Amino acid sequence: MTSTTPVPTLVLGASSKADRYSFLATEKLHRYGHPVFPVGLRPGHINDLSIITDSNLVPEIHTITLYLNPSNQIEWYDYILSKKPKRVIFNPGTWNPELVSKLEEKAIEVVDGCTLVMLSSNQY
Repeated sequence: MTSTTPVPTLVLGASSKADRYSFLATEKLHRYGHPVFPVGLRPGHINDLSIITDSNLVPEIHTITLYLNPSNQIEWYDYILSKKPKRVIFNPGTWNPELVSKLEEKAIEVVDGCTLVMLSSNQY
């Protein structure tokens, strides 16, 4: 899949702090033309995108890219599975064997990678 094919993406763990990787990934996904839905615990903005604090407002997506450490992912397991993504990207520091197992049971593609690198190298 290349960066020229729009991929509706949920960024889980989005932050309005410009030095966070979730901010940079959201910004880059948007710039590359992907419909992006930044979901976080606190309201804020990533440029012209509002951070979504009510995760029920997210429409159908293709990819979830994780920016939560494994212990903070637990409360999101049911939500992640309910979105029925085609792919979940575990960015550096987010790898979680328990969640990986749950995703693989549902035949959801698991990627141990970096969204920013994938976008830059046309592997998204």
